[in-house]
Amino acid sequence: MNEDVDDLIRDFVAAGGRAGDWRPSYSIAPTDPAPIVREWQPEGADAPTREVTLATWDWPQPAGQPRRGPIINARLEKLDQRFWVGAFSNARCIVPMLGYYEWTGEKGAKQPHFIHGDGLLAAAGVSWASKDADGQWSRVFAVVTREARDASGEVHDRMPAFLEPDTWSTWLNPQSITTADRAESAAKRQAMLDLLDRTSTAVAATMHTRLVDRRVNSVRAIDPQDATLIDPLTT
Repeated sequence: MNEDVDDLIRDFVAAGGRAGDWRPSYSIAPTDPAPIVREWQPEGADAPTREVTLATWDWPQPAGQPRRGPIINARLEKLDQRFWVGAFSNARCIVPMLGYYEWTGEKGAKQPHFIHGDGLLAAAGVSWASKDADGQWSRVFAVVTREARDASGEVHDRMPAFLEPDTWSTWLNPQSITTADRAESAAKRQAMLDLLDRTSTAVAATMHTRLVDRRVNSVRAIDPQDATLIDPLTT
């Protein structure tokens, strides 16, 4: 298990997975697998189990609607609405990352920016067990986004919603925040939304951006394990 794997397991106090599953990737595209951190309650257990597991960055399309592009983001403003409320209430997760890319410029000449913090970041996510066309079950996830409050504000109007360490356990808690009492459910969901707004605003203030090489514009032509993809662009 290399240093990156050790950091992932240690930072999120998670168990599970093989060392080979956690090879660092510096270019993850929609529909790719990526590690997420989740908690679930084993039957008969006194406490939930926290694990790092691979999941696909893509969400099932709404029933009865034609397949368009992959659904990869869940807007914070819509988490309490019909499409997302089940996962938001019952299956929240963390998506560990060093940072993310955004682009400026015209099509064909887009300039990538790498937006990052001072270490490993914990993006808020939602997860679900999804059945594919062949009837096989797999885990999927989407990243929660919000209006940009960080260095991406000048690059893009949205950003992932990040969590501070002291909020990880609250966000990951597998106990449903939707109950039989409608008013109680609404209050619990609003409290979670307020927590996410507060903690993501705080993390956003620590973010930085730098220009990186345009190699990252071509997902198929690069080695995603190449750490130099996020090196600052030199002139």
